[in-house]
Amino acid sequence: MIRYKENNSFYKAARMITFSLFIAMFVSCSDDDVADDSTEETTDDTDTVDIDDTDFVATDWTTETHTKDADPNFDTVFEDNTIKRLDFVITEERWQSMLDDMTELYGVFGASAGGQGGPGGTTTFADENPIFVPGEVFFEGKQWYRVGLRFKGNSSLQSSWSSGILKLSFKLDFDEFEDDYPQIDNQRFYGFKKLSLKNNFNDRSMLREKVAANVFREAGLAVSNTAFYTLYVDYGNGPQYFGVYTLVEEVDDTVIDTQFDDNDGNLYKPDGNAASFALGSFNEEEYEKKTNEDEADFTDVESLLNILHDGSRITDAESWRANLETVFDTDVFLKYLAVNTVIQNWDTYGRMTHNYLLYNDATTNTLNWIPWDNNEALQTGNREGSLALDFSDLDTEAWPLIGYLYQDEVYKAKYDNYVQEVVDGPFNTSNMQALYSSYSSLVEPFATMEEPGFSFLNNSSDFQAAISELNSHVGQRTTAVSNYLSN
Repeated sequence: MIRYKENNSFYKAARMITFSLFIAMFVSCSDDDVADDSTEETTDDTDTVDIDDTDFVATDWTTETHTKDADPNFDTVFEDNTIKRLDFVITEERWQSMLDDMTELYGVFGASAGGQGGPGGTTTFADENPIFVPGEVFFEGKQWYRVGLRFKGNSSLQSSWSSGILKLSFKLDFDEFEDDYPQIDNQRFYGFKKLSLKNNFNDRSMLREKVAANVFREAGLAVSNTAFYTLYVDYGNGPQYFGVYTLVEEVDDTVIDTQFDDNDGNLYKPDGNAASFALGSFNEEEYEKKTNEDEADFTDVESLLNILHDGSRITDAESWRANLETVFDTDVFLKYLAVNTVIQNWDTYGRMTHNYLLYNDATTNTLNWIPWDNNEALQTGNREGSLALDFSDLDTEAWPLIGYLYQDEVYKAKYDNYVQEVVDGPFNTSNMQALYSSYSSLVEPFATMEEPGFSFLNNSSDFQAAISELNSHVGQRTTAVSNYLSN
């Protein structure tokens, strides 16, 4: 039994709730294609939330589990080959305020429920993020207090909401409300301040976010850690099973702290035309800073844009490469490009102006590419689909970081070598199929017990069909690589 604290009337009333697993149910929702997902978000604007529960004692608080003095505990929070459980408790009033806010942002819940799981009409992009509210988080018998909880996403959030599916992604910020509750000053979750809990939108296997991150990491790239979780939310009627989620490490929280030698550089999350790096696209407002926000210094990304389009690319390629490499880690990008193109991921650079970050590593003064939001990976994809290995379907002028580097014979040779390394190593067919088998056995019991209104599955067979597609996909990609490199 999870222990609810007795610090106010709400938590006294909740303390006797016993969490139990729900009976496995077949879930009914449409098999229509869902809208393309963009979890790119606007700046965090928190609306006013009534605070009337400040009288409590954080009895579970320990240095190791709750404070910033402890290093991030990856073994506990991002343990592989298991599914852990998170519980949220949100007062009925605050939950209703979250739903009301969503209605203001995206319209009536379930407005297109006749096509559950599908795009449900025109996609609406909100100008603001959903509101944070304080809620309790329970994990392995411990409580985290007045944690900032909000829904997250953009088109994926809108599509789920309008389709009448409450399995929504969440963002957690453990000290968001520290000014209102002094007891939680610098509260952390085993060393983590912020986490994303992704709902595996448009992924009936529920594996893509995690598996893609695994492949990037095994290729030697900086990427968020991920783990499988189940989520239960008590918003006044006892714990409701929300389904299988993927917990994702936030880049601006611990990724740059633990995967780079220095964490003082500029971290950008580009979104919009400037994210394409097309000629004339520079716009400071579209290079959202996640660090050093108060410093109006964008010279690193501006220099990248200028050098990328410099005429020496045609007249003196050697000089162009040398200059480019003073501001941009081309080796990291080419390795990323090889992995991303081999495994296929359409919802990022080359098709969409989002879902990556750039970090200026102060030890090298070069911008490093960091992939983000991989739930659409490991498939051909929507719209024009994923890019061909030879980028014959790429608009070079629109996506010059790919087009110009691939046109350069030195960079193309490096890219080709990395493509081969990907299928020989991190995306090896037999290893991937063994991983799919292991993960699917782990996830299936929890996936097939998702309930109507909290799932993107039509029924339990959808899950196994999605796993079969993943197994076929990796073999197809190995063949595609062989054909590409032999031409």
